[in-house]
Amino acid sequence: MNLFDVYPLNDVTIEKGSGSYVWDDKGEKYLDLYGGHAVISIGHTHPHYVKRLEDQLHKLGFYSNSIKIPLQVELAKKLGEVSGKENYRLFLCNSGAEANENALKLASFYNGRKKVIAFKKAFHGRTSLAVAATDNPAIIAPVNETENVIFLPFNDEAALEAAFREHEVSSVIIEGIQGVGGINVASDSFLQTIRTLCDKYDAVFIADSVQCGYGRTGKFYSHDFSGVEADIYSMAKGMGNGFPIGAIAIAPKFEAKYFMLGTTFGGNHLACAAALAVLEVISSENLMDNATAVGNYLANELKSLPNIIEIRGKGLMIGIELPDAFKEVKKNLLYKHKIFTGEAKPNVIRLLPALNISKTEADIFLEAMKKELV
Repeated sequence: MNLFDVYPLNDVTIEKGSGSYVWDDKGEKYLDLYGGHAVISIGHTHPHYVKRLEDQLHKLGFYSNSIKIPLQVELAKKLGEVSGKENYRLFLCNSGAEANENALKLASFYNGRKKVIAFKKAFHGRTSLAVAATDNPAIIAPVNETENVIFLPFNDEAALEAAFREHEVSSVIIEGIQGVGGINVASDSFLQTIRTLCDKYDAVFIADSVQCGYGRTGKFYSHDFSGVEADIYSMAKGMGNGFPIGAIAIAPKFEAKYFMLGTTFGGNHLACAAALAVLEVISSENLMDNATAVGNYLANELKSLPNIIEIRGKGLMIGIELPDAFKEVKKNLLYKHKIFTGEAKPNVIRLLPALNISKTEADIFLEAMKKELV
């Protein structure tokens, strides 16, 4: 059997990692500033993370939600403490797509409506309604097509207000910073307007924090910069530092009913151990402060370099827009400088490093960029 070839892979084979570095099968060392789509939040093979998983695996790796899992209660408490949302409740699943899917369903259960407002260049996942709320026709199969999703321009308050007047809106789903779409930052005013309109029309504000959450921007949820609270926060990626886990944090106004949401693997023992380890490291090592400090340093230094159109983002979620003439920079970073980065569009380099990246490691990247942009 061969693989179903849907990924445009580079020819680097990674075999091990430590901190912000990975090594390939030839022993070559690379600086990892992408973390596999923002997944590696506390560095590769962090000792506390490894020990947490090893200890749990020796006890019990899995049982379903048909029994009580104390680790879920422990995780909910710790997540509330670190995020500042202690009065919210937690539903655990396996991925960001599932988190958004469940958030959208819960909103519809809550107010009985169907219409979802999403935004141009949004990416919310690859399952049913999550993919339908994603602005990318290439990944929407005919079976996913629906008239229930309304796409609006990002940061356009007038269009948002008009949509609420014209439709019975169930929910608004928005990334605080669009990742795949180009590292586009939602303005504080726009998020505040969403909150106001959701309150006025009894709609649900869903903060997609799958990529821009979990401390990456310097606040636990990037939406927190606006000073408003969402009704539901979706999360995944950095939540498990590589172990598959997703979740939604749910405001107190929602009533839980048996069987309205469900999952086989969500919240299993190993997943909870991984997520707890991540939160423990984020809080004990002050990684949100480090994300702010190193992120600001990177952004400020990048702004001084030539041939950059724009630097966007917050904390350690950074987009570097380059002219078309420099479209080979990402490839050169990998093959010439041994640095992994991502892209949001062909000419936008996307940086999503571990939250414990050092200033010294940031300087390695900056030196490489200086050589590429002269």
